[in-house]
Amino acid sequence: MTEVPRADRRLPRHVGIIMDGNGRWAKNRGLPRIEGHRVGADSVRDVVRFARQIGLDALTLYAFSAENWARPADEVRGLMELLRDYVIEERAEIMDNHIRLRAVGEIGRLPSMVSDPLDALIADSAGNDKMALTLALSYGGRASIAEAAQRAVAAVQRGELALAALDADALEQFMPLADLPPLDLLIRTSGEQRVSNFMLWELAYAELYFTETLWPDFRREQLDVALDEYARRERRFGLTGDQVAGIDTDLGPGPGRTE
Repeated sequence: MTEVPRADRRLPRHVGIIMDGNGRWAKNRGLPRIEGHRVGADSVRDVVRFARQIGLDALTLYAFSAENWARPADEVRGLMELLRDYVIEERAEIMDNHIRLRAVGEIGRLPSMVSDPLDALIADSAGNDKMALTLALSYGGRASIAEAAQRAVAAVQRGELALAALDADALEQFMPLADLPPLDLLIRTSGEQRVSNFMLWELAYAELYFTETLWPDFRREQLDVALDEYARRERRFGLTGDQVAGIDTDLGPGPGRTE
């Protein structure tokens, strides 16, 4: 594979990651599943720091899906405790590095031991102007689209939006991540090659990158490899390769253009 010089490497503005494989990592080592989640939290710390250092505009992490509530109660409790610990322990780093913390999903379902410090840090970091770090919590992509449609319909009923104007571009403005740069790269760890109801609207034109690496083993070095792969790809957005050669695709068309 062709090496991409660091100085010339084209970086994505917005990266999403499905952090998969914690349980298998622990099982392979004869450890309780929660130990995989615990080491996975260290991966989150390292990846977030690296993403901020190299200048990504936005990083969105699939931390807990709406379906994850169905897991064994002790595992869910352990995950909530790890999430609480992450928010509390990383508060200083998030603030010192001007990271804006966000959360999407059914945040109201989170226990207060998580939601209280999370809400406080979201509020306190709202004015930060560097990387936007979004945690998808109790999240589902289809539900996210449905909620956006409900908000759009409400806007129509209030007379703020004409029904005839409710096209894909208009609906996108009601999506929870509408104020972020478009998703450029979606990474999934652990070898699974599916998107698992994550950012279904946003990934329409994203590059997909799948790696066999389990999430607890995924650190800045592995993210760097994914970014190299992204830099080698040609993003056409429905155009021909010759057309793309003459334009900056990072400022190119949005979801409304067909492949």
